[in-house]
Amino acid sequence: MPVLDQVYSALLEDLSQRGLLEETLVCLVSEFGHTPKINAKAGRDHWGRVFSIALAGGGIRGGIVHGSTDRQAGEPLTEPVRPADYLATVFHCLGYDPDTLVYDVENRPASRRRRRSGVAVCQNADA
Repeated sequence: MPVLDQVYSALLEDLSQRGLLEETLVCLVSEFGHTPKINAKAGRDHWGRVFSIALAGGGIRGGIVHGSTDRQAGEPLTEPVRPADYLATVFHCLGYDPDTLVYDVENRPASRRRRRSGVAVCQNADA
């Protein structure tokens, strides 16, 4: 089993055993996806339009897959999620208004969420 899988599952199990999982939002995020084929340099090229996020605890219902991709996992097919949607989901799980604006170090708005139906992309168990 890959190291990340072992560490992530051990973290979730430990939080659960201590009774802390439901009050802790665990986010596993990558900034891009990878192509399915190995390139000439023995690596994988990046696909910026599709990537995976795993959310656990914090009231998130488990076992949900949101959206789908094309056969090569390079383009979103259904229910694409933008970074602002992800941020709104995190805010919702933490008890903040999902439409809260976050400002960068130069006091510029760093998040703009386009309205969608529902409070956040991955509804928590209380929503």
